Amino acid sequence: MARIAVIDDKDILRDSLTTILTREDHEVGAFSDPVEALAELRTGRFDLVISDLKMPRMDGLTLVRELRQAGIDVPVIMMSAFGTVSNAVEAMKLGVFDFVQKPFDAEAITVTVERALEHARLRTENEALRESLLETRGPKVMIGNSPAMRDLRERIERVASSQATVLITGESGTGKELVAATIHRLSERRDSPMLCVNCAALSANLLESELFGHERGAFTGADRTRKGRFEIADGGTLLLDEISEMDVALQSKLLRVLQEGQFERVGSSVTRKADVRVIATTNRDLREWAAKGKFREDLYFRLNVLPIPVPPLRQRTGDIGELVTYFLQQAAAQDGRPAPGIDAAALRMLEGYAWPGNVRELENLCRRAATLCSTATITTALIAPWLTQTVTRDAGGLGLREGHLLEDMERQLILQTLERFNGHREKSARALGMGVRTLTMKLKKWREERAQEWSTSNGGAATRPVSATAPELVRA
Repeated sequence: MARIAVIDDKDILRDSLTTILTREDHEVGAFSDPVEALAELRTGRFDLVISDLKMPRMDGLTLVRELRQAGIDVPVIMMSAFGTVSNAVEAMKLGVFDFVQKPFDAEAITVTVERALEHARLRTENEALRESLLETRGPKVMIGNSPAMRDLRERIERVASSQATVLITGESGTGKELVAATIHRLSERRDSPMLCVNCAALSANLLESELFGHERGAFTGADRTRKGRFEIADGGTLLLDEISEMDVALQSKLLRVLQEGQFERVGSSVTRKADVRVIATTNRDLREWAAKGKFREDLYFRLNVLPIPVPPLRQRTGDIGELVTYFLQQAAAQDGRPAPGIDAAALRMLEGYAWPGNVRELENLCRRAATLCSTATITTALIAPWLTQTVTRDAGGLGLREGHLLEDMERQLILQTLERFNGHREKSARALGMGVRTLTMKLKKWREERAQEWSTSNGGAATRPVSATAPELVRA
């Protein structure tokens, strides 16, 4: 079921279209006035627009221009009894999905509507897939020439030529996703898609649908058939990030795919096949997790065919200088300014730090330094307050307060970046190296936490309204 806006000043055609679309289980909003329709369309609650070309007060092409200028990318089907080639060309330039000549029969308009909705669904799905890959953190290339990194590269090259499953282990922030992407890029599957699913971000039911797809009506909200990641990644690679967080009941279905290459969509009894290489990542000890009954032992052995441990940053401190240079250059390029340097004392401080957040923590620190540094060189005075643990004497002998949480550092960095860009989320997310959706979710979480604190401190009183955009309102 989709929400469709029908805009036509002729009552007969508007009513006829409403009847046709309602019979197809769509929700229809009918408008005789395009100006009134535009106000409703700005709310973003419609999935498709069917509009006449010639109407009083505003023609169909002007309506589309207004929608696009407002950033509303809803698909549009244009209708006209007096259409010309120039009208059709102009409509297509504006991104109109199809130009339909009046009169038309019910079957023809139904087919066009379904094609437009399917096109919109696929585009949304592709954008979601692209964002899931873009949200992979850390550098896009493997940086460093320490012995640990050389060993890691050699193992990746050996593993890439195989078709077996890979289990990448390591602490959070070490770059496990980058290792997975490198394996795919060096493999024979490099010309096929590599998709990523974060197993910790979805409930068991949603994750099953995400992996295997579902049929229309399989559950509440399943208004159309949807392919899962295994089908979409056929011939390529599927990265299962944070595999340890997958529900035990769902693990048996994953085991079957790994062993037999077969699965069923949710709500379907039809067995499907997919040729997908699975790479899994985890920051846990899966053997210990299995002993606790939180992970299937047989799945652990099936995943651990080719294990790749990723070393923490504290075991390859010789790479820190090269990583710092890379991150500073990347951050400065995004801001359109020259990259600052770093003095020897500051670099020694970074090399002597334990890096509980690993490469991700270092990247965040460099992005913050590149943004806030007011001189040509980063000094210890700038970065010392941001480190979360006491550094060694070799790092400059500066004692820092213990107990700073990595999450607090991230929060402060995000708030400072939002302030720098006047609350503009897209620019802030780009500067921070994260997706807009991830940034929005973090801000929402912090607002909810602050609202809860407000309620608790006021004896359970109703929470006060909180702005959705002002970054200062999520500051602790």
